[in-house]
Amino acid sequence: MQRQPEPEWMDVPEEAEAYAEADFAQVNAAFVDRLAQLGGEYDRPVTVDLGTGPGDIPVLVAKALPTWRVIAFDVSHAMLVLARGAVVRAGMAGNIGLVEADAKRLPLASGAVDVVFSNSILHHITDNERLWREIRRITKPGGLIFVRDLARPADERTARTIVDQYAGTESALLQEEFYRSLLAAYTVEEVRGQLDRTGLGPLRVERVTDRHLDVWGRFVPQTRSVSLSS
Repeated sequence: MQRQPEPEWMDVPEEAEAYAEADFAQVNAAFVDRLAQLGGEYDRPVTVDLGTGPGDIPVLVAKALPTWRVIAFDVSHAMLVLARGAVVRAGMAGNIGLVEADAKRLPLASGAVDVVFSNSILHHITDNERLWREIRRITKPGGLIFVRDLARPADERTARTIVDQYAGTESALLQEEFYRSLLAAYTVEEVRGQLDRTGLGPLRVERVTDRHLDVWGRFVPQTRSVSLSS
């Protein structure tokens, strides 16, 4: 099945609210557990969350790794409104900074970040190489990169089965968003090619569930020339 792109961000308040109200507790907790396994040795790192959405992930990270301060980016104003509320309710305003910015053009210096993580941004991005190049640009040599995203199913029927299994009790709007996101996701092979073309070839890519893939590893600058053009 060919990839079917979807809009890059949710800036309609109703869509953002439907996403924020969905029950992602289990998958969010699994993401943070894996991040802690990969980077738990860091003490007070410069940490960035790309595509933070309603802020659930940075709140969980701040609770699990209290010495981390997370700078959380999202291009959607509607999502950041929800994220600010979540951060305040959790009492984490001192641990989490929220910034409205495109993940492909971040207001950060090159090599400034110890840990870059993201949960479910990649399938939104069609110009994916710009995203990977920006991740490469901001990460310190030896820094940790961890990206988890949806993995595209083999066909639309399988996508519908996944939606029914994992979001069958959610709103019709959320179910349709999930379905479209599955169709917009990339395969392991496609992501492997993206990394090879953007100087992130040493990172690992693996299908980790029936609907997720992980990209992770330490950033090792490549000696060969890699185009950083946009």
